Amino acid sequence: MILAAATNESLAHTSNYLIYSSMAVYTLAFLAHIAEWVLGSRSKVGRTAAALTRTAAPAAAPAVTVQVKTAGEGTAVLDKPKVVTRSAAGARDVPDGPGAAGGTEKGDLYGRMAVSLTTLAFLVEAAGVIARALSVQRAPWGNMYEFSITFSTVATGAYLGFLAAKKNIRWMGLPLVTTVLLDLGVATTWLYTDSDQLVPALHSYWLWIHVSTAIFCGAVFYLGAVATLLYLFRDSYENKLATGGNPGSFARSVLERLPAAATLDKFAYRVNAAVFPLWTFTIIAGAIWAGDAWGRYWGWDAKEVWSFITWVAYAAYLHARATAGWKGRKAAYIALVAFACFLFNYYGVNIFVASKHSYAGV
Repeated sequence: MILAAATNESLAHTSNYLIYSSMAVYTLAFLAHIAEWVLGSRSKVGRTAAALTRTAAPAAAPAVTVQVKTAGEGTAVLDKPKVVTRSAAGARDVPDGPGAAGGTEKGDLYGRMAVSLTTLAFLVEAAGVIARALSVQRAPWGNMYEFSITFSTVATGAYLGFLAAKKNIRWMGLPLVTTVLLDLGVATTWLYTDSDQLVPALHSYWLWIHVSTAIFCGAVFYLGAVATLLYLFRDSYENKLATGGNPGSFARSVLERLPAAATLDKFAYRVNAAVFPLWTFTIIAGAIWAGDAWGRYWGWDAKEVWSFITWVAYAAYLHARATAGWKGRKAAYIALVAFACFLFNYYGVNIFVASKHSYAGV
């Protein structure tokens, strides 16, 4: 018993060390992403993309992105044009920007360094989560600290998964790493809880099913929320250019390198729509677990109510996307409200509301 306790305590210290180490590596990734954006801001490709955006074709003629490569002694080779169509009804067709690196070799080098460092930080953080699980010999989701470190790990894993699947979402790297650092900072500073056993109600195999799906849904919803927020900024930028406006230098430097508003809107919709059925399953699994633990499937507890509110908000978003007059910005606002409901369900309910789900540990 004494030896087992000492081993568990050692694993808990190892977990803490790994989490702090991952924060250090995430910080290096953050700096590399900053360098990618800064060093890619004055590229020729970036200026060309901005010019294409300002002179985008009208809705009747789809716009194209033409990439020029140099082959041999000054021979120009044109890649196959890429057509980008905005999903908002009546909107313009606008080409994607060149990305955070701006098309420069130096910017791309720092971008690839940032992805490599993010991958290393992900592996270190995942090892910290596993060490935490081994120290308590259960799923590492018994309190807000454990949920937070697992959430940021899964969010980073989802981002890297999209990159591994050849999805061009490196533009999300900077906001993602920034958010992960904030999440881990809050977790280690205010939410930290020593390794301990679960309260009796949580001793169930449903912990692995219900909470793991909730974490995965939240991580993917987060990616959708980032894309939605960037869509709103990029859409405003495109509208200003279309009406003859003159955006500021900072807006031009950043927003002209993002994907077109259509691309961001489409990505946000697809990830939210894909994970919504799993969020539905999360609520159903929680109800079944509640029936086993408390003898009732639904009791209008604060966590249950806000989980349902979140479900209704995302359902409204998906319905708005299919409704004439609600596509585009109106639907995007609903998506952000839905993710805000998810965040309140996590932070607000756990910390400020007394309920049967009060397992914050803080």
